[in-house]
Amino acid sequence: MLLREISDPRLHMVYVTDTKVDKELAYADVYVSAVEGATRSEEILSGLESASGFIRRTLAGRVELRTFPRLRFHWDPTPEHADQIEQILADLRLKNETRKEK
Repeated sequence: MLLREISDPRLHMVYVTDTKVDKELAYADVYVSAVEGATRSEEILSGLESASGFIRRTLAGRVELRTFPRLRFHWDPTPEHADQIEQILADLRLKNETRKEK
Protein backbone atom coordinates (compact mmCIF):
# COMPACT_ATOMS: atom_id res chain seq x y z
CA MET A 1 0.00 0.00 0.00
CA LEU A 2 2.82 2.42 0.79
CA LEU A 3 4.35 1.80 -2.61
CA ARG A 4 1.23 1.65 -4.79
CA GLU A 5 -1.52 3.72 -3.23
CA ILE A 6 0.18 6.71 -1.64
CA SER A 7 1.66 9.23 -4.05
CA ASP A 8 3.62 11.26 -1.47
CA PRO A 9 7.24 11.46 -2.72
CA ARG A 10 8.47 11.59 0.89
CA LEU A 11 7.42 7.95 1.23
CA HIS A 12 9.48 6.66 -1.69
CA MET A 13 11.39 3.45 -0.81
CA VAL A 14 9.97 3.18 2.72
CA TYR A 15 9.32 -0.20 4.27
CA VAL A 16 7.67 -1.42 7.45
CA THR A 17 10.03 -3.36 9.70
CA ASP A 18 7.68 -4.18 12.57
CA THR A 19 4.26 -3.45 14.06
CA LYS A 20 2.96 -3.80 17.59
CA VAL A 21 -0.70 -3.49 18.55
CA ASP A 22 -1.77 -3.02 22.15
CA LYS A 23 -4.29 -5.42 23.72
CA GLU A 24 -7.16 -2.94 23.58
CA LEU A 25 -6.61 -2.27 19.85
CA ALA A 26 -6.31 1.44 20.64
CA TYR A 27 -2.86 1.99 19.13
CA ALA A 28 -0.62 0.32 16.60
CA ASP A 29 3.05 1.24 16.68
CA VAL A 30 4.44 0.97 13.17
CA TYR A 31 8.22 0.87 12.77
CA VAL A 32 9.63 1.97 9.43
CA SER A 33 12.96 2.33 7.71
CA ALA A 34 14.23 3.35 4.28
CA VAL A 35 16.96 2.38 1.88
CA GLU A 36 18.70 5.75 2.35
CA GLY A 37 18.84 5.36 6.11
CA ALA A 38 18.18 7.86 8.87
CA THR A 39 19.09 10.89 6.76
CA ARG A 40 15.45 11.06 5.65
CA SER A 41 13.81 9.84 8.86
CA GLU A 42 12.15 13.16 9.79
CA GLU A 43 10.84 13.65 6.25
CA ILE A 44 9.49 10.11 6.11
CA LEU A 45 7.82 10.25 9.53
CA SER A 46 6.22 13.57 8.58
CA GLY A 47 4.88 12.03 5.36
CA LEU A 48 3.47 9.07 7.25
CA GLU A 49 1.77 11.33 9.79
CA SER A 50 0.19 13.24 6.88
CA ALA A 51 -1.06 10.02 5.32
CA SER A 52 -2.04 8.31 8.59
CA GLY A 53 -5.78 9.01 8.18
CA PHE A 54 -5.78 7.58 4.65
CA ILE A 55 -3.70 4.58 5.71
CA ARG A 56 -5.95 3.89 8.69
CA ARG A 57 -9.18 4.13 6.64
CA THR A 58 -7.76 1.94 3.89
CA LEU A 59 -6.54 -0.73 6.31
CA ALA A 60 -9.80 -0.62 8.28
CA GLY A 61 -11.63 -1.45 5.05
CA ARG A 62 -9.37 -4.44 4.40
CA VAL A 63 -8.97 -5.89 7.90
CA GLU A 64 -11.99 -6.96 9.91
CA LEU A 65 -11.61 -5.70 13.48
CA ARG A 66 -14.23 -4.40 15.88
CA THR A 67 -12.21 -1.20 16.14
CA PHE A 68 -9.17 -0.15 14.16
CA PRO A 69 -6.19 1.20 16.12
CA ARG A 70 -4.69 4.65 15.73
CA LEU A 71 -1.34 4.48 13.97
CA ARG A 72 1.86 5.79 15.55
CA PHE A 73 4.95 5.78 13.36
CA HIS A 74 8.50 5.30 14.64
CA TRP A 75 11.88 5.19 12.93
CA ASP A 76 13.60 1.79 13.17
CA PRO A 77 17.40 2.05 13.11
CA THR A 78 17.87 -1.74 13.16
CA PRO A 79 18.62 -2.18 9.42
CA GLU A 80 21.29 0.53 9.58
CA HIS A 81 22.83 -1.03 12.67
CA ALA A 82 22.85 -4.42 10.97
CA ASP A 83 24.67 -2.93 7.97
CA GLN A 84 27.25 -1.35 10.27
CA ILE A 85 27.81 -4.65 12.08
CA GLU A 86 28.11 -6.48 8.76
CA GLN A 87 30.73 -3.96 7.59
CA ILE A 88 32.72 -4.37 10.82
CA LEU A 89 32.63 -8.17 10.43
CA ALA A 90 33.75 -7.91 6.79
CA ASP A 91 36.67 -5.68 7.85
CA LEU A 92 37.65 -8.17 10.57
CA ARG A 93 37.55 -11.07 8.09
CA LEU A 94 39.75 -9.12 5.68
CA LYS A 95 42.26 -8.31 8.43
CA ASN A 96 42.27 -11.95 9.54
CA GLU A 97 42.95 -13.14 5.98
CA THR A 98 45.76 -10.60 5.61
CA ARG A 99 47.39 -11.84 8.85
CA LYS A 100 47.18 -15.48 7.68
CA GLU A 101 48.99 -14.60 4.44
CA LYS A 102 51.97 -13.14 6.32
